[in-house]
Amino acid sequence: MSATKGLEGIVAAESKISSIIDDTLTYVGYNIDDLADNASFEEVIYLLWHTRLPKADELAELKQQLADNMSIPQAIVDQFKTYPLSTVHPMAALRTAVSLLGVFDEEADVMDPEANYRKAIRLQAKIATVVTAFARVRKGLEPIQPKAELSYAANFIYVLKGEEPAAIEAEAFDKALVLHADHELNASTFTARVCVATLSDVYSGVTAAIGALKGPLHGGANEQVMKMLTEIGSLENVESYIQNKLDNKEKIMGFGHRVYRKGDPRAPHLRVMSQKLTELTGKPELYEMSVKIHDMIVEQKKLPANVDFFSASVYDSLGIDHDLFTPIFAVSRTSGWVAHILEQYANNRLIRPRAEYVGPGMQKYVPISER
Repeated sequence: MSATKGLEGIVAAESKISSIIDDTLTYVGYNIDDLADNASFEEVIYLLWHTRLPKADELAELKQQLADNMSIPQAIVDQFKTYPLSTVHPMAALRTAVSLLGVFDEEADVMDPEANYRKAIRLQAKIATVVTAFARVRKGLEPIQPKAELSYAANFIYVLKGEEPAAIEAEAFDKALVLHADHELNASTFTARVCVATLSDVYSGVTAAIGALKGPLHGGANEQVMKMLTEIGSLENVESYIQNKLDNKEKIMGFGHRVYRKGDPRAPHLRVMSQKLTELTGKPELYEMSVKIHDMIVEQKKLPANVDFFSASVYDSLGIDHDLFTPIFAVSRTSGWVAHILEQYANNRLIRPRAEYVGPGMQKYVPISER
């Protein structure tokens, strides 16, 4: 046996959900550019779960199902209030809350396809409420009930901030959700599939995925990008700050990707929205700083921006707390996680790879008195 570090290049599953071929990302054969420009997040959810786009009545039904299932148990809100709110990271709160959702779901351990689909609906609906409820509770505010007439994206901003978003804000957030919905066999998706391949339940699979997404090498990068932009402070500081990082061989978050060589196809869409939103909010310097950083990294390191880089300034422009960036990633990626979980159930085999042993040779036990 020979090991491949990080399983790089290893094909571990067959999937109909998404593909990355020659730097082109597709969901069920639809180019991400096509979907980002034309599809709503609700359409993408349906596409990932059914491997086809919905008809008008099917989309209306899905929207209604999501609206009907957005409320969360009061016990979860009450539990949030017991947390050390000044220090707990929202991803830790989200991980715990999603696990708790499974405790309250009477169908949690019912494993037939129909029950699993109903759980998929409930999870996708409730995860947005979990994130926004926690965000409000830690500020001393009570959660807000969603409005059934709003889209999934618009509702998220509404229940987070207490006011309906402008059209451009809802469009930007919807586009971000579409772009983050799935990404082939990434770390969190692989984690979800490994978990449910044991025939564990949907909630366990998504909870495991959230744990993987929490790491800064996966979902936490956009939060780190915003931290960097905040540290830089102004356009005039960009060059010296970035050059110092490069000279010291420090990692600049938001650049490069394991599977893309010519560039992340999702990044240009978020770059456009970043420019529009920063102008709208009177913070165009944030976009200008991002562009200057981008140009320096591309010139010196030949690394283009990935999806995390411009999503940071998009979310900041929407008035979203920086440590909520990764939970928002989870809200979107739940659609992809669930799609992969359902696909794994449909054609399951326990995922059990091998490890190449590199420890000592055969040894004999020595009594403790003789060691």
